[in-house]
Amino acid sequence: MSLRGKPEKGIINGVAVPMEDYGTISTNSGDDKVNFIREDELMISSDDEGPAPHDNVGKYDPTLDKGSYFRDGKRKIDFVLVYEDKVEKPEKKKTADPADKKRKLSEDERKEIWRQKFLKNLKKAGLDMEEEVVQGEKKMIFYIKLSAPWDVLCVYAEDLSMRAPLQAHPNPSSNWSGKILETLRIPNIMDQEVPNTPLDYYTCTFKRSKLDRFLGNENHDTYFSSTQRSRVVWEILSTSAYGKRKRAEIGIERLLEEGVYEAAFPLHDGPYEKPKHYVSDECLNPRQILQEYWARWGKWYKYQPLDHIRDYFGEKIGIYFAWLGFYTAWLLPSSIVGLLVFMYGLFSMGANTPANELCDPSNDFMMCPRCDEHIGCQYWNLSDVCLYTKIGYLFDHPGTVFYAVFMSFWAVTFLEYWKRKNASLAHHWDCLEFEEEEERPRPQYTVLCPTYEKNPITGIKEPYFPERDRLPRIISGAAAIIIMIVLVLIFIIAVIMYRVLVSIPLFQSKAFRPRAEMIASMTSAVVNLILIMVLSKVYEKLAYKLTQWEMHRTQTEFEDQLTFKVFIFQFVNFYSSIFYIGFFKGRFVGYPGHYNTLFGLRNEECNQAGCLVELAQQLGVIMIGKQVINNAQEILVPKLKAWLHQRKLGSGKNVEKARWEEDYELIENEGLFQEYLEMVLQFGFITIFVAAFPLAPLFALMNNWIEIRLDAQKFVTETRRPVAERAQDIGVWFSILDGLAQLAVISNAFLIAFTSEFLPRLLYKYQYNWDLTGYTNFTLAFSPNGTMRHECRYRDFRDKDGKYTMFFWHLIAIRLAFVIVFEHVVFGICRLIDVLVPDVPEVLELKIKRERYLAKQALADTDAIMVLARRDEEEPEDKNGQDTLQVPQDPV
Repeated sequence: MSLRGKPEKGIINGVAVPMEDYGTISTNSGDDKVNFIREDELMISSDDEGPAPHDNVGKYDPTLDKGSYFRDGKRKIDFVLVYEDKVEKPEKKKTADPADKKRKLSEDERKEIWRQKFLKNLKKAGLDMEEEVVQGEKKMIFYIKLSAPWDVLCVYAEDLSMRAPLQAHPNPSSNWSGKILETLRIPNIMDQEVPNTPLDYYTCTFKRSKLDRFLGNENHDTYFSSTQRSRVVWEILSTSAYGKRKRAEIGIERLLEEGVYEAAFPLHDGPYEKPKHYVSDECLNPRQILQEYWARWGKWYKYQPLDHIRDYFGEKIGIYFAWLGFYTAWLLPSSIVGLLVFMYGLFSMGANTPANELCDPSNDFMMCPRCDEHIGCQYWNLSDVCLYTKIGYLFDHPGTVFYAVFMSFWAVTFLEYWKRKNASLAHHWDCLEFEEEEERPRPQYTVLCPTYEKNPITGIKEPYFPERDRLPRIISGAAAIIIMIVLVLIFIIAVIMYRVLVSIPLFQSKAFRPRAEMIASMTSAVVNLILIMVLSKVYEKLAYKLTQWEMHRTQTEFEDQLTFKVFIFQFVNFYSSIFYIGFFKGRFVGYPGHYNTLFGLRNEECNQAGCLVELAQQLGVIMIGKQVINNAQEILVPKLKAWLHQRKLGSGKNVEKARWEEDYELIENEGLFQEYLEMVLQFGFITIFVAAFPLAPLFALMNNWIEIRLDAQKFVTETRRPVAERAQDIGVWFSILDGLAQLAVISNAFLIAFTSEFLPRLLYKYQYNWDLTGYTNFTLAFSPNGTMRHECRYRDFRDKDGKYTMFFWHLIAIRLAFVIVFEHVVFGICRLIDVLVPDVPEVLELKIKRERYLAKQALADTDAIMVLARRDEEEPEDKNGQDTLQVPQDPV
């Protein structure tokens, strides 16, 4: 049931206005929401039935989605601006005296002036507008619908160097796993047929003067995709002024920051739920296809529909999910090998002679107190840590050496093959040389630059920010990073002191003594994790402000600098405690009678199972704990934000809403920065410290299966549609990944040489006993005479006077030699892999050259391009018998 009528007065934008200015008011029964429609905006006559449906029966027709069009049913909604205003009673509203020109403007009045000037400039830019007003109990919500006419789209398409289609051809797709399974005659359960696969095109740069030569130019409604249309409108929104340009009062992002508008977003292509009645999959809208074939949990083992993702969200998001799927697929072999290495340690645990000797009750090794005697620490027996020593063998056995070498090769090979996959995708999606040829200055950079300089490439004057002015800002940003890193190190020292202080009463207690080190280590790891997560949030906001202040020209440069700042801090934040345990803990303890102290407390020493097991423990807590916290946040936080947002709006669940209302109730899309950062930190965990925790890739694989579905659900169902952005690769993240892969080789070499028991045991086998009999007793030194109340043992290679033995110096030489040999061999083979695996496949290089030739011919002779393209279609193999380019897809 609907009611229609006209009230006498209402409050619009905080001003009492007569409702004669508005047309009909429609309210839904049982709801207090009112929709105001301006009569002067209605441009549809009674005999206008809107656009006729297309003749392609059985396929999704975007023109049938009336919720995505203006009221005339012809103009497509490309963007929506939203602002809110409180509902006030007319009698309480104080009207200002127009004659009082010296009166200071209120905050609401200032926002209204900015808003009106901004909308006026949008109209000057050629955008069509239509306003919808929705009234609730406490506020009125204004929706400004924007549409870019054909002429405006053409002008900005050329200005933005968009790609124009010349000739369509089937979308070539293939995947390496599918070929392997087909060769082995095994059914491929990961394969799926996704309807409405986007076509592939031969393309060139859009030119208005050559419009008649582009494919589909006669259909103005569908020539530009929804992502291209939203990019054009976003460019206009980002460069339109709302005040004085000298004050940088320009762009929708500044207006959103000032609260002039609550939101600005392109519309989703309809609902994501499938209709309750039967509809063929070909008739589903793009959002429903992504939900049905990608975002559902039941599709966790299927190939991702990368072309559909790119077509709906743009190349930047498409490349992220392509990289995430590729990375997850490559984690599978490393997880299997890591699990086998762990199982080897589990099954060979009984043959661990040093652990069996330690656990033998007949061997009485009275150990020196773990803290000073005068504070009550007791002597203890080495057999107290029997279980802990056996567990330590799971992470410190000969198999871990092999796995460290394997993962070093894995990391380099993964990055090499990703470069090939990235080149194929970038060419397939027409963004192979985007950053070099097409990227424009950032809108914020454009308006804040003090001067104009001639571009040496184009010869056109552009906004310019002098390098001499940027340098002090960059130095200030570096100083801020250093200060934050020092703060992290202070917290690390605090955690170390916490661990020492907690372990003292635990060692004093006979009941907790066997588990004292584990309890102290676990609780300190949890405290460290909490500090890490808190500091991360604080610094990310600081880094964003600093990067804005540095005035970088393009969006790619801005994001690269922001990424670099945040990662440097996060690297120290997440890895510093792990590096401390792996390379420094237990190195500066001293020996009985000559213990080293820090702030009056004796320095920490490794437990009897070695520091490697503590490293595995710390790594497991931080890595797995971070994954659990992040996944919980991705599940709960969007739902909580959406619930709070809907409660703030006061919208009812059972009320039929317009498309723009439904999208406004979704939460804002926060981009890909956090997603990349989470995965890159994970990559560091599974490569830099993999010698200590061979199960790390397995936990990463399980996390990523969940991560892909969570991200897909978030983008499709929980957040507003982001503005489609172009990108040709994953940006500076690849350089960071490459740096981590190189660091992993060095880190694993030192972990095996100086932290693991592998080399001491190997040297003992060579010099004394091959079956390691007596090794436990050999590694325990006696306390010097007169230093302790009772003679006791401690772990070190020293004689009774506290001097290092010859075995210690031999071991140092072997450790250094191992590091040098390990690094040279691994780096040499990695370099060989780099040479043997070209960054761009040979078939792709040929196709790129051919398409450049076709593009040159296209603007000169249309007939020639069509003949050559058809000939290319008819000849699927070249003269050498090589197949035409196929773009691989990856599992999940």
